[in-house]
Amino acid sequence: MRVHHLNTGTMCPIGRRLVNGTGSMFQRARMVCHCLLVETNDGLALVDTGIGLDDIAEPPRLGPKWVRQTKPRLDPAETAAKQVEALGYARADVRHLLLTHLDRDHAGGIPDFPNAKVHVHRREYEMAVERTVPAPKGRYVTAQWKHGPQWAFYGEGGEDWFGFKGVRALGDREPDILMIPLPGHTIGHCGIAVRSGDRWLLHAGDAYFFYGQMQGSPRMPFVLGMFQRRADMDRAMRFENQERLRTLKAEHGDAVTIFNSHDPVDYERCRCGRHQAMSFEHADVFASSASERRGHGP
Repeated sequence: MRVHHLNTGTMCPIGRRLVNGTGSMFQRARMVCHCLLVETNDGLALVDTGIGLDDIAEPPRLGPKWVRQTKPRLDPAETAAKQVEALGYARADVRHLLLTHLDRDHAGGIPDFPNAKVHVHRREYEMAVERTVPAPKGRYVTAQWKHGPQWAFYGEGGEDWFGFKGVRALGDREPDILMIPLPGHTIGHCGIAVRSGDRWLLHAGDAYFFYGQMQGSPRMPFVLGMFQRRADMDRAMRFENQERLRTLKAEHGDAVTIFNSHDPVDYERCRCGRHQAMSFEHADVFASSASERRGHGP
């Protein structure tokens, strides 16, 4: 199963050292929207969709505060739609959108593939779309699914996968694409696992934000850590799932490559095919913060 790693939205907030952990506080940081384009037995599948063409045409719908803080590049060439076409496919070839969750920088490309089936955890759909569970004000951009896509839901039940419970496959024809519940960042947040050759790729979405969190360090850049805490819907569950991901990496790192949505280190490592763990060779990889020195969690 061939897998392409795509950056479908570069964000450049000020304060590189406080976001990426290196460089100056006065430089622009780099964050990505790491998505996968997977060639399956049933057409193409996208794991997350990043920022979409409609978002770029109408940036205010992303939220003025979010745009001001993250400084997205808003380059049409970075969208999943344009990158799919650049690879020689048509947008209609994309049959499935598997979303880790429905935050604006993950679901923006949904309208660019109107005929694709959108796969989400049911709890995420209930909060973001149905609103049967109250969502934090301004959390979701409902215009990203106003066209009424065809939804496919994943809920309770399922199989075990490396100790993770409730895992469901995309379908009978695609047992090598799995949706893995990882709540915390949102209540319906999931990871998506894809078998590629002799190993698994686990897109962990926003279950963690900084590559160092998978290497056992409690420290991370201050601003990035602050944003991670503010975005939590269930912090205890996020901590628990981060620990489970660290255990998975420690015990099965030879079989599973774990990466998140926004870390450029994770993205470049995957894009270049370097699946082995990266070591912390320089002290300035991390930006210490007062809260971390007081013993606060990641």
